[in-house]
Amino acid sequence: AYRCKDVKVPDGILEHSGRELNSQYQEKLVNKVLFHYGRKVFLPAPIAAAYTGFCSIKYIWKGIQTLAKGKIEVPVLDGTAIGVSVLRGDTATAGSIMFLLGIGELLEEWTHKKSVDDLARTMSLNVDKVWIKEASGQEVLVSASRIRENDQIVVHMGNVVPFDGTVSDGEAMLNQASLTGESAPVRKTAGNTVFAGTVVEEGEITVLVRKAGGSSRYEKIAAMIEESEKLKSGLESKAEHLADRLVPYSLGGTALTYLLTRNATKALSILMVDFSCALKLAMPISVLSAIREANQHKITVKGGKFLEAVAEADTIVFDKTGTLTKAQPTVAEVVSFSETKSTDELLRIAACLEEHFPHSMAKAVVDAAKEKHLDHEEMHSKVEYIVAHGISTTINGEKAIIGSYHFVFEDENSIIPEGMEEKFRHLPEEYSHLYLALEGVLAAVICIEDPLRPEAAEIIRQLKKAGLKKIVMMTGDSERTAKAIAKKVGVDEYYAEVLPEDKANFVEKEKAEGRKVIMIGDGINDSPALSAADVGIAISEGAEIAREIADITVAADDLAEILVLRMLSNRLMKRIHKNYRFIVTFNAGLILLGVGGILQPTTSALLHNTSTLYIGLKSMGNLLDEPV
Repeated sequence: AYRCKDVKVPDGILEHSGRELNSQYQEKLVNKVLFHYGRKVFLPAPIAAAYTGFCSIKYIWKGIQTLAKGKIEVPVLDGTAIGVSVLRGDTATAGSIMFLLGIGELLEEWTHKKSVDDLARTMSLNVDKVWIKEASGQEVLVSASRIRENDQIVVHMGNVVPFDGTVSDGEAMLNQASLTGESAPVRKTAGNTVFAGTVVEEGEITVLVRKAGGSSRYEKIAAMIEESEKLKSGLESKAEHLADRLVPYSLGGTALTYLLTRNATKALSILMVDFSCALKLAMPISVLSAIREANQHKITVKGGKFLEAVAEADTIVFDKTGTLTKAQPTVAEVVSFSETKSTDELLRIAACLEEHFPHSMAKAVVDAAKEKHLDHEEMHSKVEYIVAHGISTTINGEKAIIGSYHFVFEDENSIIPEGMEEKFRHLPEEYSHLYLALEGVLAAVICIEDPLRPEAAEIIRQLKKAGLKKIVMMTGDSERTAKAIAKKVGVDEYYAEVLPEDKANFVEKEKAEGRKVIMIGDGINDSPALSAADVGIAISEGAEIAREIADITVAADDLAEILVLRMLSNRLMKRIHKNYRFIVTFNAGLILLGVGGILQPTTSALLHNTSTLYIGLKSMGNLLDEPV
């Protein structure tokens, strides 16, 4: 029997599990509430008043600092409201304002950190297997948890660098956008430092691992999310700017009311109520809560603006393989065109080439060889990958290539063995085909069964119902296969035998015509289109480069998550607009009642801060649980 103490937990998991964060903030909230009300009950009034006056210095000073920078923003309003209350001797109102502001800040900070924590954890713990270079020079695929400091690991094209380290051999172009935000790939050669989470776009490098612990990657991702403007949706940014722009009007309204009425109480009613607290609190909380809720449905969203774009999108482009079709295609048949090699030997060679490259069809070949216990280690020299075309290497002195018809026959000018043309013409049509050629002669055709996801047609129908006007399928597969799939799923348009640049060009063309485009894919060849789209969505079991470049990642289990994402985004936009309307109407009502002398400043402040807290808490609720 296993005992708990025998279980080895990888580094960086427990400290970022989320439970510690929750208990920490729950404790802070309870302490704040108990201290606030306990102070009122147990402290003598003069001491309580002195304490409130002391606490108010922080807010007043922040307001002065903001003014000194030439800005009239929310801290000025908070500082003025608290300062005026203290000067009038109304420490109870000042204390209530500070308490409610403090609770709001704490809740916002908690939601923000929780969302960032969930997001960073999902993004950081996605490297499962790595290639380690042994002393003999042989590459072996091992679990990432086995890697230690000073190990040598090989990172192939299209893969993520799993650990911080130094390049000891090779040369590559690295995409560092996930950490630095720079779009252009950076050249890395021997002696250069590389960081976990960057992606090898071209080339291949051997990395001397400097830090094998899990926390390094986590901390970088968390810091990147914290600092990234990607967290801001357009509406969220507008809310912040509007909140700051309204502050001078609140101050001006206070001064004008006092000049016209000479009534300090009425003037203070305006000062005690501002739109900015609620706007600045509710909008980020709504967005971050939506990101957290998406995470519960195995959807990783890298920023609020992408949820906004999903809600606004009218066009969606699907890659076929691993997206509309099942993520686990299988080898149905190996058709031999070789007189000297068995089908098992041909499958062994194919697996030897395909094992280095992350694509669902490549995985099918490797799995088929594994099932037959066909060993394919130490067979080839350096492997070269040509994006969206195929793979080339040398095996036992023979040039071996595998890939699409276009790559094998048109680019590499391979030929069909004499007398086998008829056999080639009658290949099974219901399958996708991978062509294997040795020394320029076709050796085998591997027939891949890539069944359509059972839910695909229904999801396409539901997406149209959800407001997407144009649904397109693009694939590198043959016209015959593409046409059959397109008919079954019911897409509006389909394009076959496309290259990566064709997908990206199509996305750019749609955007130029004024459409908002979502691109969904899972392979290295999808990454240019994922970058070009307003929102790039990657399937979680696809290539690591696709996941890194994509704005959103969905689990491979069920396409229904894309529908969930659309519903979540639509409801987030509705919540934000609803919050806007409530904040403006409620606070305008409070100002009018205050100026009319119906509400005292203390009552206005209490109602305003309570409404801010209410809308902040309401914005933390799950969107999908709300009635439509």
